Amino acid sequence: MDIEKIISELSFRAVRSSGAGGQNVNKVSSKVVLAFDLNASQALSDEEKTLLKENIPTRLTSENILILNCDEDRSQLKNKDIVIKRFLEIIKKGLFVPKVRKATKVPKSVIKKRIKEKKNISELKQSRKKPNLE
Repeated sequence: MDIEKIISELSFRAVRSSGAGGQNVNKVSSKVVLAFDLNASQALSDEEKTLLKENIPTRLTSENILILNCDEDRSQLKNKDIVIKRFLEIIKKGLFVPKVRKATKVPKSVIKKRIKEKKNISELKQSRKKPNLE
């Protein structure tokens, strides 16, 4: 995965932001919409594409396009930086493959220790009983 190549494949659109900002909101397009076409990407291998489709299916549209918005800041540049960071986090999490767990046997010494402890507790409880005088 080449980060610079992926970033070059991103398409950005500036939109008028909603929310606080007064008259500035009506004049300036500070909201940034990022779109990434997973199928058309040449920065990702076919294995990485299938991995992303499996791991982040709720984030993708039916055409396998990842769309992210950011209107946190009044600056278009800052919003662009924020949305790129979010995008890279999503891609890294989507490409993460957890280690396969190897099943291990319980060592014989641990089993013997457990059985010995059980016998000790059993003997202790037997010694607490009232003697049978019959």
